[in-house]
Amino acid sequence: MPVKTMAAAGKAARVFFALALLVAAGIARAELAGPVVAVLDGDTIDVLIDRQPVRVRLAQIDAPEKRQAFGTRARQALASMVFQQSVKVADAGRDRYGRVLGTVFVSGKNINAAMVEQGMAWVYRQYAKDQALFALENEAHKYRRGLWVDANPVAPWEFRRPKSVTIN
Repeated sequence: MPVKTMAAAGKAARVFFALALLVAAGIARAELAGPVVAVLDGDTIDVLIDRQPVRVRLAQIDAPEKRQAFGTRARQALASMVFQQSVKVADAGRDRYGRVLGTVFVSGKNINAAMVEQGMAWVYRQYAKDQALFALENEAHKYRRGLWVDANPVAPWEFRRPKSVTIN
C-alpha cells in the first residue's frame, strides 16, 4: 500500500474514532437518573449516579441565595419536591464550576418550571431558552406567589453583584 494511501486511511480512522466518541459522549450526557441525596439551595442538588454524588444546577432558573429573602423557603420548596426522590436530569452541559446543568424531572414533572411557577425562583434571563418559563414567572408575579409577595424582590444575580462603597 502506498504511503499516501496508508496516511489517508489512518486519518480516516482517527476521524471516525473521534466522531464515534462525540456521538457516545452525546448519548451518555443526554440524561442522568438517580435519587437526590442532597438539596444545597433552591437551584442546586446532588444526584447519586453510580454510587457517586453528581452536583446538578437547575438550568434556566435562579433561586434566591441562602442569605437572601426566600432563600431558605426556596431550598425547602425544592427539597419537598425532590429530596430522596428518583429524578431524571436532561443534561444541558456544564457550568463554569463543573456542575451539570439540567432540567430535573420527578415522575415526568418539570421541577425547574415548578420552582418558577411557585414563585421560588426567577427565570435566569441570561441563560433561559424556554419561553414557557417566562409565562410561569409572569403568572407567579401576577398572583404574588412565593418571593413575589415582596413589594420589591431582588433578583439573585443582582443580590450577588458586588456592592459599591461610597466614600465621602
